[in-house]
Amino acid sequence: MQKQYDKAVLGFKQLGGKDDELSQNSMYLLGDSYLQLGQKENARNAFLFSSLNSSNGSEKEISQFNYAKLSYELGYNDIALNELKKFTSSYPNSKYSKEANELLVSVLGNTNNYKEALALIDKTGTKSELVQKVYPRVLYGRAIEYLNDGQTTNAGAIFQRILDLPYNEQEKPLCYFWLGEVQNRSGLYDASIKNINNYLQNPKTAEDVNTTNAYYTLGYSYLRSQQYEKALAAFQKVAPSITENSSTVQQDAYLRQADCYFMQKQLTKSLQMYKTVVDNNYTGADYAYYQMAVIAGAQGRPGEKVKYLQSFNQRYANSKLSAEANMEMANAYMAQEDFAAAIKPLNAVIANNAASALHPQAYLNVGLCQYNLNNNDAALETFQKLMSKYPNAQESSDAEDYVKNIYMGRGQADAYVNFMRSHGKNISNTEADSLTYSTGLNAYNNQQYESAKPALENYLSKYPNGQNAIAAHYQLATIANNKKDYSNALTNYSYVASKAPNKYAEPAVLEAARISYFQNKDYEKAENYYEQLKSIATNSDNKLESMRGLIRCQYRLQQWQPAYSNAKDLLSQSGIANDDKQMANMIIAKNEQLNGNENAALTAYKTTYGLGKSEYAAEARYRVAEILMTQGKLKDAEKAAFEVINKAGSYDYWITKSYILLGDIYYKEKDYFNAEATLKSVVENATDDNLKSEAQKKLDNVIAAKGKSK
Repeated sequence: MQKQYDKAVLGFKQLGGKDDELSQNSMYLLGDSYLQLGQKENARNAFLFSSLNSSNGSEKEISQFNYAKLSYELGYNDIALNELKKFTSSYPNSKYSKEANELLVSVLGNTNNYKEALALIDKTGTKSELVQKVYPRVLYGRAIEYLNDGQTTNAGAIFQRILDLPYNEQEKPLCYFWLGEVQNRSGLYDASIKNINNYLQNPKTAEDVNTTNAYYTLGYSYLRSQQYEKALAAFQKVAPSITENSSTVQQDAYLRQADCYFMQKQLTKSLQMYKTVVDNNYTGADYAYYQMAVIAGAQGRPGEKVKYLQSFNQRYANSKLSAEANMEMANAYMAQEDFAAAIKPLNAVIANNAASALHPQAYLNVGLCQYNLNNNDAALETFQKLMSKYPNAQESSDAEDYVKNIYMGRGQADAYVNFMRSHGKNISNTEADSLTYSTGLNAYNNQQYESAKPALENYLSKYPNGQNAIAAHYQLATIANNKKDYSNALTNYSYVASKAPNKYAEPAVLEAARISYFQNKDYEKAENYYEQLKSIATNSDNKLESMRGLIRCQYRLQQWQPAYSNAKDLLSQSGIANDDKQMANMIIAKNEQLNGNENAALTAYKTTYGLGKSEYAAEARYRVAEILMTQGKLKDAEKAAFEVINKAGSYDYWITKSYILLGDIYYKEKDYFNAEATLKSVVENATDDNLKSEAQKKLDNVIAAKGKSK
């Protein structure tokens, strides 16, 4: 009997390839023969050919059902879903309808294609108990995809929605965890605390969801809401002790415990913990050493504080805190009235180009030291540099009184007036400037924005370069941004950004970057703003957002070479999210692939999809298959392509690309039958016209090669 089916297969294959009834019947019987031989893959392809032939309606119906069913059984969930929907729509009264609907529900429950699954549920409703049972799981999967794609608002809304559904027992704890995580990132610390505590009442582990990460997030939410005792307790759960083998999260949690003690003025305990970090050179040792200096000053040991700070740059030459350490050292000297000693570390800050945000304060303090040393000529020169370089900085205004004292002390009133005018300070208009501005400011502070807007605009029309111009532009930007008037918001934020450094520059540049990226999709402008933010940010969260935004812009602009170093820089940061890690590794992989470093690219692509499901993961899996094919490892490439199909979830583009790649692989193996079937399936099912066209061209080549081989 076995030999008869083998012979039947050979015979029926010769009769296919046409559009007549004989060809359709041959493909139908070929599929049945393959089933008898246990060759479901080949049977599936045969039923596909039969289903595309309309000569015999009954055989077309049965073949279409068998093709859908075999697609399901063989794990082609996306095709099974599409074919089952098409079948139930085309043959609502078929004797196979009941089984088709059951298979459809099963596919819905098992597929990673959460996006399409939700669309189907929205269309058919949730009255069915089977759908109700699978609904929370599908929603959760889609929320995780949103999360990994950086769409935290959409993810949070879905997590919240799951909490109110029946049959959510498995997903409910996970949703509490992720809601807490998302809210922590968004600065909603009270809500984050509530949801993380809900998770901890009934914890469940799944990938990144675990009690360690929950307590870590909880600790930061308490810390940032100034609940230091509770933050301490949470961080102690993460790291009750610390060793060289402790994870980065544990080492950071230990350091945050020291911060909690410090903020509660338990300086002895915090000092001991900072010292442990320094002595063992754990993560954040430079910060801990800096804090030891601060504690020495707080405990009334200024001499010891200075010694710490003097050795800081020797111990941590590449630390990002070196400028802050020099500023703190200068402050310590100035507190001791050792003004001569304070000048050297202040000049070091000025010479540090990476510390541009601190330059105005450094110039002011140098001038103050020179003033207190009665070196008035040097002080005037320093104040002149300050006011020339940073005319809009608060420190320039602070210097005015000292400039006035020097000139008036010399009896040089005219020189004082000329000095001020040469730096854009019109003394006679100062009071009028302040009064005009105060009208808008008072309305703004009282949240009377409809009144504040015209008042601030009136101020700027009269004093476009006034002493409060930057503040007025920033406040107008904030009003416009709150009203979602992004065009005017960006115009005003851009003005503030162009006058950096100033007290509003950092938040203004941040909002300008966000508007350019998210609202205007102007990635070149957004890149410039994120670059500026990275250079001026003093807030660690803003610094991290600048790095995240920068690589996202460069990714969209396909600027792989500059993005490479920024991706490396981002990966060196502690506490970054998985979507950051995925994009950074994706950039590294693309850069390596473009440079011909295929093995390094493979490693980075595998790291990318190992971090979770997302569009980056889908593309990364595809790139692995693509590289393996170019390396001639066709079986490995085929396996990798099927990995994309089975695990890429809702990302139809990369699934379709993988089917096309499979067609290329079969073509290279001269398996023209499966190459033709695979590419024909893409042509029939693809929704992307470009991919459909690509598949058609390749299909034409396969058919031509197949004809020559006979």
